[in-house]
Amino acid sequence: MIILNLKTYQESIDKTLFFADIISEVVEKSGVRVILCPPLLHLKSTSDRYSEVFAQHTDPQKPGAHTGSIPAELIKACGAKGSLVNHSEKRIEYGMIKEIVGHLHSNSLESLVCAATTQEAVEIAALRPTFIAVEPPDLIGSGVSVSKANPDIVINSVKAIKEAEHSVKVLCGAGVSNKEDVKKAIELGAEGVLLASAFVRATDPKEFLEDLVSIF
Repeated sequence: MIILNLKTYQESIDKTLFFADIISEVVEKSGVRVILCPPLLHLKSTSDRYSEVFAQHTDPQKPGAHTGSIPAELIKACGAKGSLVNHSEKRIEYGMIKEIVGHLHSNSLESLVCAATTQEAVEIAALRPTFIAVEPPDLIGSGVSVSKANPDIVINSVKAIKEAEHSVKVLCGAGVSNKEDVKKAIELGAEGVLLASAFVRATDPKEFLEDLVSIF
């Protein structure tokens, strides 16, 4: 599977639905699961356009007097299927991760929790999220994939996570920029990849995505 995090790049703000249509076409032909994480204010319109949408972040609060919060019930009402949690650009403490994962699951939503180290990944695995993405922060947006720069963290994390909680699927994030990075991640034991800028800023994002899904 592939997770495409659009973050809040200007291209994402301007072209989220364009990206959703591209992804939909590629998925229809390939059958590979591709999850799209659009900017928050595009969550509803993107979910109306494409069926596999996650929020980029969710807060632990339940509906109520919590100005500015993003409860799981809100992203579900927008049509999202789940949420990223603890991305390196939106880090939160363990107690909040635990609350959010539980809250997402109680609303029949999936959770994709990011971890910067193998130790953190093992601690998160105890919460039984749907997915864990291993992504060393220093490699994010670098164009250097963690699967090449630090393959040991992928190998060790996959092994440790599966030993801690076999049901959790492990993804490889940080610096994924081409199909060779995807191929290497799968060879190291990951079940998918998480990427952002390489897709958003590709000259031909459809061709780029078709290249990535060909590995699967």
